[in-house]
Amino acid sequence: MKILHTADWHLGHRLHEHSQIEEQTLFLSWIETYIIKEKVDVLLISGDIFDTGSPSNQSLEMYYSFLVKLKNTTCKSVIVTGGNHDSPGTLNAPKHILNAFSIKVVGKSTENIEDEVFKIDINGEEVIIAAVPYLRDGDIRRAVAGESFEDLTDKYKTALINHYNASATQCELINTNNAPVIAMGHLFAVGGSISESEQNIYVGTLGHIGAEDFPTYFDYIALGHLHRPQIIGGNDKVRYSGSPNILSFSELDYDKKVIVLTIEDNKISHIKYDIIPCFREFYRINGTIEECIRQFPNIISNPYKLTPWVEIVLNEENSVNTESLKKVAKDYSFDILKTSLKTQRRLKGIEELLEDTKSIKELLPTEVFKLKCEEFGYNLKENPKVWDAFNEVLQSVKNQ
Repeated sequence: MKILHTADWHLGHRLHEHSQIEEQTLFLSWIETYIIKEKVDVLLISGDIFDTGSPSNQSLEMYYSFLVKLKNTTCKSVIVTGGNHDSPGTLNAPKHILNAFSIKVVGKSTENIEDEVFKIDINGEEVIIAAVPYLRDGDIRRAVAGESFEDLTDKYKTALINHYNASATQCELINTNNAPVIAMGHLFAVGGSISESEQNIYVGTLGHIGAEDFPTYFDYIALGHLHRPQIIGGNDKVRYSGSPNILSFSELDYDKKVIVLTIEDNKISHIKYDIIPCFREFYRINGTIEECIRQFPNIISNPYKLTPWVEIVLNEENSVNTESLKKVAKDYSFDILKTSLKTQRRLKGIEELLEDTKSIKELLPTEVFKLKCEEFGYNLKENPKVWDAFNEVLQSVKNQ
């Protein structure tokens, strides 16, 4: 049996207000072909299928069309869990219909741990899956009035660990043939590396757990949430698949991957990464305006023919007129998505920053909060609890 682990598709994601529908469509076509080529039997998607809790009709159509196409592949079972970007209601709405196609959906946790545990039997090989979705504080811990932030953090972490322990117990209860057991999760595990694109999802200090906190009963833990493929805590069985597409210019220095597990004789015999093609070329160029312009002829597309996207980091200390950049760029087949100064002065007020932007929509809520704290002389680094509290409120609002 072959099992494919992927996560963080973020369908509908826009990079600096530019739609990524083209590369997302190419990825879905690629993974369908990959499943057929590799004879994948089971597909696990560990959260953040969508980039927003209110996905567009276009994003929904991409998702459902992909699931329907799997019927004509070797893939006989799919398990989808909700991430912090996903709306549990949106994911769960068609779960009973999808179940008829052997597609299990766990948008959020329920009071019955049995709802998150599945036994899959394909061609005489069995696997048990603990499909744990993103666990919000309100899903697993009862709030108590007047709790300190330390109490909240400790209780959330304890509840998180308890939930995985309960999942492991349920897996063991139904595992009558000593089959391998895989847990899914969408969370931040201690030791994980993040990129700029994850600043939106926030990984904070609430509920940090390490590889050692997961039950040893699990033979593999298929994680989502962080966009870089990585092994956690030096433990080969705790891994993030990463996101399939580049979601920020900070993600240019590593390959995007999927993970494939092979099960033979009731054990995971092999785990491998395979690289996902880069469907769009991204460039980050540095230097003075003149130096950057000289690099323009080197910015080319790839066989997928999508327009390259460029970030320019200017080696300037003060604001400069970038019109010459834009004027020269018109003669080339690429789009400049972002221009910034390498050595900007440290403090820049919101009003001044807005003068240099096209729209307030270009500013993230976290950026606005940081700027206001700086303007009022409030040191967030010395008060991490306030930063955590702000992000928890922000995530709660986003998930309404």
